[in-house]
Amino acid sequence: MPPTRSQPFSPVPTSPGFRWKPVPWITAVLAAVGFTAGCASAPSAGKPTAAAPMPVKVVVISLFEIGEDTGDRPGEFQLWVEREHLTNKVAIPGTHRPLRYRDDGVLAVCTGGGIARSAAVIAALGRDARFDFSKAYWITAGIAGIDPADGTLGCAAWAEYVVDGDLAHEIDPREAPPEWTTGYIPLSQGEPYALPKKTRLGEVVFALNLGLVDWAYRLTKDVPLPENEVMIQNRSRYTGHPNARRSPFVMKGDNLAASTFWHGKLMNRWANDWTRYWTDGKGNYVTTAMEDSGTLQALTFLGEGGVVDTNRVLVLRTASNFDLQPPGKTAVENLVEENSGKFSAYIPSLEAAYAVGSKVVHELVEHWDRHSKTIPGSRP
Repeated sequence: MPPTRSQPFSPVPTSPGFRWKPVPWITAVLAAVGFTAGCASAPSAGKPTAAAPMPVKVVVISLFEIGEDTGDRPGEFQLWVEREHLTNKVAIPGTHRPLRYRDDGVLAVCTGGGIARSAAVIAALGRDARFDFSKAYWITAGIAGIDPADGTLGCAAWAEYVVDGDLAHEIDPREAPPEWTTGYIPLSQGEPYALPKKTRLGEVVFALNLGLVDWAYRLTKDVPLPENEVMIQNRSRYTGHPNARRSPFVMKGDNLAASTFWHGKLMNRWANDWTRYWTDGKGNYVTTAMEDSGTLQALTFLGEGGVVDTNRVLVLRTASNFDLQPPGKTAVENLVEENSGKFSAYIPSLEAAYAVGSKVVHELVEHWDRHSKTIPGSRP
């Protein structure tokens, strides 16, 4: 049966008596920061304290910062720190950058790029006894590549599913049978997309609270998103992709998380096929990023330990670049152009992540009496 709205991060489909098998390398990372299933925490110095933990309302998860938290060229973290006036700082053992927070219970954390870093940092934060995360909402707000079949530069996509793109067998496609479309093979299988699936699905796909996702989408669908002339010129090259040629918009669309920065039309085909396979056709690949499966794995373990409510998690990604080349260019040419720092929607995508994500944060905080008790989008 498909995952229900009350069972976020569930495998697709669920099975009676199913127990999540921890992903081995992520388990090792979590162990390195002292994370256990029971989430026991050692006392920490500073304010707030373990004796009087701060009740947290919202945790904003950003994934990278270029330099300082404020005052220079921004990464994903800086706009939140500056515009939400997150003036308080506290060091969290096991993380690389101090947490920023306000006394009203809004926190922001920067994990660093990649699945392993995100898993380690979220695990370390969740087990810090100075904070009470029992009613906290968690919102990833980061930039991503986007499939031009679905959206354009500057778009904002709320994910219903997050699929891990790293856990697999792989052979060089030049050694694959000619009828295969990829050399990427599901674990424990002998060919791409073989059925029935043999891997425990909770290792690969996470289903979020669909009611909460739909609420966030409806709340933000009319938020105006920035664009500039360079974006317009870039997207005009994507003939044959009507959605890529539109002005940016808010949508629902699923995320493929992989620590390899991949690019090109053949990899795009794999991303779409891989997402459909692991979600039994329910998910639609829209954005590609590096961290979200690690974030959700750590939050799942924290949820099993009673530290967080995994019904209260959202993943928002905004498009800084297309994931494949336009007509007339090769994948290599387009990747080299992107690697030279020419993401035409870099700043607009940061602005979009803040504009869309902050609307949800403000709604949750301003109506905390209601949202602390009842999750938005919950069914009676």
